[in-house]
Amino acid sequence: MAADGSKAPLDVIAGSLRRERDRAGLSLTEVARRAGIAKSTLSQLEAGTGNPSVETLWALSVALDIQFAQLVDPPRPRVQVIRAGEGPVLYSERTDYQVTLVASCPPNARRDIYRLDVEPGPPRESEPHLPGVVEHVIVSAGRALVGLREDPVELGAGDYIAYPGDVAHIFQALEPGTRAVLVSEHT
Repeated sequence: MAADGSKAPLDVIAGSLRRERDRAGLSLTEVARRAGIAKSTLSQLEAGTGNPSVETLWALSVALDIQFAQLVDPPRPRVQVIRAGEGPVLYSERTDYQVTLVASCPPNARRDIYRLDVEPGPPRESEPHLPGVVEHVIVSAGRALVGLREDPVELGAGDYIAYPGDVAHIFQALEPGTRAVLVSEHT
């Protein structure tokens, strides 16, 4: 760890390289070939050893089709909460119907939708899913703790949360009859 408590740059680069190579579904050999570097160099960098130059990191970012900054300053988990009564609302002219946009689907995404019926008790703990998975939850009845295992958010009926599913996360009912809709988005 660095003096400020953050990870050392080599650890960040190593984790970013592994994550982005896995996301791209590429072997060490293929990424090294595309970047024009030795496979052993890439292997050392992924192990957190070596001394990468700017040129090497730039070549790897091009080979992985990512921005250079993603190797040295990886994305942080993004959590979004929309409380009941918040968000852009559209109304029907013909009936008592309103819709609130809480998350639009990005291009090339796949979503799985689940209805949850949960009673109070121990939290449902989920280990990280595949890289890039985002989970969206809307509580329809009751109350629950939902989100990242280390920092869940208390939600009530009508509340919405989005969090990275590729980080350990939980769902714990706080009232009997808690219900929710879970959308698991795979990009």
